[in-house]
Amino acid sequence: MANIQSAIKRARQNVKHNARNRARRSRMRTFISKAQQSIDAGDKAEAEVTVRQAISEIDRAVTKGVLHKNNAARRKSRLMSRYNALS
Repeated sequence: MANIQSAIKRARQNVKHNARNRARRSRMRTFISKAQQSIDAGDKAEAEVTVRQAISEIDRAVTKGVLHKNNAARRKSRLMSRYNALS
């Protein structure tokens, strides 16, 4: 355990940030999997809505610092290529 006051505070912050980032990452993955399921089901109207939500959630993860922008671009690209293959 840290002895210095600033290190103790930083440890407390890390616990909170870690929990928040884990929740954001989990939420993003949930939206992505919902989009993939709707694409696999073949419902184009529902797939468009869920893909749009997933992309929005991915972008939000980037702005919050949970995901690197290139990682987000790759995820969005793969999701859109699966969606475009539907049509």
